[in-house]
Amino acid sequence: MKTALPLAFILFLFFISCKNESGNWTHFRGTNMNGHASVETAPLEWSNTENIVWKVPVKGHGWSSPVVYGKQVWLTSADKEGHEFYVVCFDLETGKLLNEQAIFTADDPQRIHGTNSYATPTPCIESGRVYVHYGSFGTACIDTKTFEVIWKREDMPCQHMQGPASSLILYNNKLIVHLEGTEDPYVAALDKNTGETIWKSVRPKEIYDLLEPVYRKSYQTPIVINVNGNELLISNAANQCYAHDVNTGEVVWTITYGDDSTVSQPLYYNGLVYVNSGWLFEDGKPFWTRQYAVNPTGKGDVTQTHVKWTYEDEVPQIPTPVIVDGLMYMVHDRGMVTCLDAMTGEVIWKEKLRGNFNASPIYAGGNIYFINVKGFCTIIKPGDSFQKVAENDISETVKAVPAFVGDKMLLRTDKFLYAIK
Repeated sequence: MKTALPLAFILFLFFISCKNESGNWTHFRGTNMNGHASVETAPLEWSNTENIVWKVPVKGHGWSSPVVYGKQVWLTSADKEGHEFYVVCFDLETGKLLNEQAIFTADDPQRIHGTNSYATPTPCIESGRVYVHYGSFGTACIDTKTFEVIWKREDMPCQHMQGPASSLILYNNKLIVHLEGTEDPYVAALDKNTGETIWKSVRPKEIYDLLEPVYRKSYQTPIVINVNGNELLISNAANQCYAHDVNTGEVVWTITYGDDSTVSQPLYYNGLVYVNSGWLFEDGKPFWTRQYAVNPTGKGDVTQTHVKWTYEDEVPQIPTPVIVDGLMYMVHDRGMVTCLDAMTGEVIWKEKLRGNFNASPIYAGGNIYFINVKGFCTIIKPGDSFQKVAENDISETVKAVPAFVGDKMLLRTDKFLYAIK
């Protein structure tokens, strides 16, 4: 009898924590940044009119993904010319606009690639605060109750060349910001409470100054992993992947691959780190990308000692793979899905999907969701063969990763934000 109440209380807390996790989506590709949604069920049938809980227009233009905490959905956006940068907040249940504000402005904005936007980096969110980022145009922290700005930074330069894309991540008291452009590319950790710089690590000049400026840029979003008690920030930058001590910024190990424009986010599974090389060149032209599986326990240059396997046949440059039950599912930008054994790199199966892809696949409710640029979604069952579950078409441009919370999928298109059930 003495243990009944504490046990019941522990189970209650566990239930509440699971419920809260399934109701929040705090970063790019989910709360754990692994492309897994903590939901039991997810929508299987929809169109732009069918099974829509609500549909709301989003001011401006942007490819950032929605983040969710409690009953709020947050997005960033900007005008197409890059003169105003917006943050918007909607009610999760009704789609009601709760807040909309222009948080930064630019008189003479940098140019961007025609396929990018001025609001591509995804925010991150926690209880009481949301953090938004527009590359060199500004980073800010906003109170989610009062909608007041807590702090701003507009003094972190970056020559993006093709526009900002790297998303923010939170780790303990740190907000990690990647600003890797054509001049002095760097990664920094800010104090999440004040915005002040805790550390800043500029990519090594003895390596990067030898590269043409166009080959120094990177658009990836890092992750933090724990390896034998060491907290490592994994950043697959242009030319090299870096493992930093996340508390000091010190570089612990590197692998070298070259050549340009990494976008796909790193993964961590079963003791291995998976990083994408970005474009590798042949005859002076971007030709292919390579996936690396790396043992993260080394120090120094581990290119020759700690790479367990590589794979380079139709590896995506933009979409990030997802790993489910030991199998890695990657969709190439032009639609080829490859299923690999995550521990060996062995190909299990390949299947061509319809269309081109920017959005990363998400595992939700027991299935994997692949949404192409034109809004056509193929849902498959994970396994050692290709098993199609459903197909759906929103018939609008989609480049943002969808968010799954509770029984809803939140899908951003070029014009609207949908809640689909």
